[in-house]
Amino acid sequence: MPESDGVIEYDSWAWPNTIAVTDKRLFIVEGIGGPHRVRIFDLTGKPLGMLPLPPVSAVTQIVKAGGQTPDTVLYQTNSFTEAPAWHRWEPAAGSVAREVLSVPFPLDFSDVEVIRDWAVSKDGTRVPMTILARKGTKLDGNNPALMTGYGGFGLSQAPYFNPVLKVWLDHGGVYVFTNLRGGREFGEEWRRGGNLTRKQNVFDDFIGCAEHLVRAGYTNRNRFAIEGGSNAALLVGAVLTQRPELFKAVVARVGNYDMLRFELEPNGEFNAPELGTIKDPEQFRAMLAYSPYHHVRDGVAYPAILLMTGVNDGRVNPMQSRKMAARLQASGARTVLLRTSATSGHGPGMRLDDRISREVDSFAFLFDQLQMATASSP
Repeated sequence: MPESDGVIEYDSWAWPNTIAVTDKRLFIVEGIGGPHRVRIFDLTGKPLGMLPLPPVSAVTQIVKAGGQTPDTVLYQTNSFTEAPAWHRWEPAAGSVAREVLSVPFPLDFSDVEVIRDWAVSKDGTRVPMTILARKGTKLDGNNPALMTGYGGFGLSQAPYFNPVLKVWLDHGGVYVFTNLRGGREFGEEWRRGGNLTRKQNVFDDFIGCAEHLVRAGYTNRNRFAIEGGSNAALLVGAVLTQRPELFKAVVARVGNYDMLRFELEPNGEFNAPELGTIKDPEQFRAMLAYSPYHHVRDGVAYPAILLMTGVNDGRVNPMQSRKMAARLQASGARTVLLRTSATSGHGPGMRLDDRISREVDSFAFLFDQLQMATASSP
């Protein structure tokens, strides 16, 4: 079977069941730059087409249904505008039915448009992104926009449903997900193009996406914000110092910013295979070249920044956020806020009230900085 343009989503913590085998068919979930598709083969490897999926969506699980129709499969989809839902595919009829296991979500995203677009990075690499905006949004360069990404650890950024985004979209905001090098959206070469000494490619990809959004008329630098957590906080921290004139505001959660000290922490050594080590001269130079803390300059007009951390973070030392905040304040940056939670850590397992509080503070900061505070929902 010849190589395709898709990447098989392997069995992992993110996608636990992405291959299914029935009596006569093989179903394989593949990533195609972020979104998924499901290819069908017979047991000799002959292609039999694709499973029908919602546009720009992911398949989080696929399983053999069994029973009287042994080639029937159940699969769960997830998208930016539809909550996770189970579907049943019957091979005899070639039809799909939504399962009763799927419970309708109370929020309606039918007024939201999902657009797949591409930007060009510094080295000419084409980088995909997904843009969410209310239908009818004018490309007059004056929309508040919030962009995020990840670009690391081989983690593909597939579509997922986040009901909190309805708050942003209902107030006229544009939300953008980027698929940067460092993940596995296009396979191992794409992943290796954004780790270790090649980490700068991730930042260049993100900057290329930002510049494309401005040129395309989605927003302007005075109404443009970026956000990210963990590895993505390093991303927005690096971009903050490299291109401060592009953005009005930054939200960075539980990130590493001093790249020369992170591996000295108890959990830091586990990040070295991805980010590098100061023990290797070439990797040391690469990390120093983008380390956010080391590239804060006095007197620069930096965007307003909200740094978030939790005192119970065992993955990234809260000191990283405190140190970055102190350096930005010393530089004369206009607005530097540090939010420290006494009851949370890196993120997994966060209590619902902590999560709500974090989102409220983040939106309050962004609405103020992007002049959205007086906007009202429809």
